[in-house]
Amino acid sequence: MQRPTPIDEEYTFADGVIISETDLNGIITYANRKFIEISGYSKEELIGKPHSIIRHPDMPKAAFKELWDTIQADKEWQGLVKNLRKDGRYYWVDTYIKPIFKEGVKTGYIAARHPAKRMDVLSIINTYARMLEDEKS
Repeated sequence: MQRPTPIDEEYTFADGVIISETDLNGIITYANRKFIEISGYSKEELIGKPHSIIRHPDMPKAAFKELWDTIQADKEWQGLVKNLRKDGRYYWVDTYIKPIFKEGVKTGYIAARHPAKRMDVLSIINTYARMLEDEKS
């Protein structure tokens, strides 16, 4: 599947919780209706794909490294993420991710996301921009 070309237009949503589950490699195994609605992808387009399908290029690799390091260490992660919709628009979410354990064995991860508060987005934009610049140099 070809990744959409980002456009500088924000998609906002006021309510609801986006839920997804992945296997240990970040492959989507579950997407709730809100995730399907907000991402613009169908359920069939999401299930079986890497969660990075919605990764916006404005997100620094270092932010995702921290996320993966945290959840692979069996800890919970929380942070702001800028995601990319199928139509190229972006949306900001406050994200909470934790490992899923079944009978004591880690089987994957579950993420819950809700609309990010504008003041939180404004406070992280410059940090992410600096991180991206550092990655380019």
